[in-house]
Amino acid sequence: MQEYTDKIRQIARRLLEEGTVDMVIGFRKGSMPIMNEPCMVRRPQDVDQLVWDSNCGINLANYLTDRKEKIGVVAKGCDSRNIVTHIIENKIDRDQLHIIGVPCGAMIDKRKIASLVEGEITDVTETEAGKVIVKGEGFEKSFDKAEVLQENCAICIHRNPVVHDEMVAEPVEEQTDVDRYADIREIEAMSDAERKAFFDDLYKECIRCYACRNACPLCYCPTCFVDESRPQWVGKGQNENDIRTFHFLRAYHCAGRCTDCGACERACPVGIKVRMLTKKLEKDCKELFDWEAGISLENRPPLDAYRPNDPDEFIK
Repeated sequence: MQEYTDKIRQIARRLLEEGTVDMVIGFRKGSMPIMNEPCMVRRPQDVDQLVWDSNCGINLANYLTDRKEKIGVVAKGCDSRNIVTHIIENKIDRDQLHIIGVPCGAMIDKRKIASLVEGEITDVTETEAGKVIVKGEGFEKSFDKAEVLQENCAICIHRNPVVHDEMVAEPVEEQTDVDRYADIREIEAMSDAERKAFFDDLYKECIRCYACRNACPLCYCPTCFVDESRPQWVGKGQNENDIRTFHFLRAYHCAGRCTDCGACERACPVGIKVRMLTKKLEKDCKELFDWEAGISLENRPPLDAYRPNDPDEFIK
């Protein structure tokens, strides 16, 4: 990981000194363990703030929307796919970007780690042997990294950036033996009543904070539908219908665009598995249109283009 950090700093310093970019967006250490935070570096002397490890789960594409500067951006696989979507949707120009590609070894899940230890965590480090060392007041525990991965990272099949200007290291081997939609098929097999009960239970803890929306790199509408008052699409209270409407409509807005980066789930303060809806729509797009979001700059998303041979079995 230190090799990645050193290379990112080296590239960022060069880009800023040469004037190739006005700033570099990457990560720096957060004020709490397992919580690295976005960092915008504008001066060569500040690049030593930049870091890279398995706590860089936030999707940095979220910070590119409608920017005018020339930007260097650190991008793992899911970041790069969202950058592709931003370019396709005209939220930023490809010529504005210098993409620093990072082969991703998967991000660790702060909630999983917290559930496996007792007491306050003071430090989390990762060894070259694939161990995650968790220290706190009066304890030190070691876990295999595979035990504490974010769920989206455990099933990721695009760990390498799909678009980049330079890479900090050689590509990592992609996973080919994972079943991305086993949990979705279980829900699909439920009866209507069982499915309704499942989602009612899933979202019962929602406090309508909109952290999932704010963390999502796809949610860039100037005014979100939940904030519209003329007309008012959804109520502001904790009514279960309003909660359900928010989550279902937000998911539909991401259909054919979501890269399963996990930003929504990572941001949720009450631990809701927000990805259950977007994964279903991702599965449908793959099966109906053979489409994966953010893979190519050349092709439009399926819901953004008409083809005479589009599936129409849903028409009765």
